[in-house]
Amino acid sequence: MSKVVANDLPTARRLGFSTVLGQAIVTGIVALLSFVLAGPIGATSALIGGGISTLASLAMTLVAFGASSTSAERAVRAFYLGEAVKLAVVVVLFVVVLKTMKIAPLPLFAAFMATFIVHWIALARMARARGT
Repeated sequence: MSKVVANDLPTARRLGFSTVLGQAIVTGIVALLSFVLAGPIGATSALIGGGISTLASLAMTLVAFGASSTSAERAVRAFYLGEAVKLAVVVVLFVVVLKTMKIAPLPLFAAFMATFIVHWIALARMARARGT
């Protein structure tokens, strides 16, 4: 037997923006740690790495949950379009940063990856709230 779960748009939108806020906070924390461990270039690199992920998540949230969907099919399309936009933002920003800036790779990628932890925590909390 399958279980059907309905989620209203305001709740999904709130979860998306909460995730973005959490990613921004984690980016700041990693940047502070990077400043202590690697100096100003490390902190800047961490801000850039976390910023890339945070901006990509914000773009995804705005596209996927920006307009109210009148059907399930449109909602799924908007979500997939949001994911495509997120991927494009990540790729473009990483290319620009890696080609044009002097960065410290470890803090850059550490902050980028730390933002994924926020994403997975948000998904786990949502799943737990639903009882799955």
